Amino acid sequence: MKYNPDIPHRRSIRLRDYDYAPAGAYFMTVCAQGRETLFGEVGEGEMFLNDGERMVQAAWQTLPDHYPGLEIDCHVVMPNHFHGIIRIVGAGPRACPGVEVRANKGIAIITP
Repeated sequence: MKYNPDIPHRRSIRLRDYDYAPAGAYFMTVCAQGRETLFGEVGEGEMFLNDGERMVQAAWQTLPDHYPGLEIDCHVVMPNHFHGIIRIVGAGPRACPGVEVRANKGIAIITP
């Protein structure tokens, strides 16, 4: 997606040069591609669920099964994005055996 100066852009709240790998609680946001409303709709002050939202809920619940040392906390699914808090509670440097993870300016680079 090309940068469009006519669309408002948020400033990143990530701390420059901060190592996000150590144990701790982390707030995360995941947006749907193109910010499409894939997870439901809001109407009359209420979120109306759909299959996309239920899929996100199911995936969230199984994260600790796939990533040892990860705990999930509260979360909320919005029509085009998802917020959640994860806790890293002692995962080793190789939480996914057979996969190399390197940090590059706060971004995980995963190579098989």
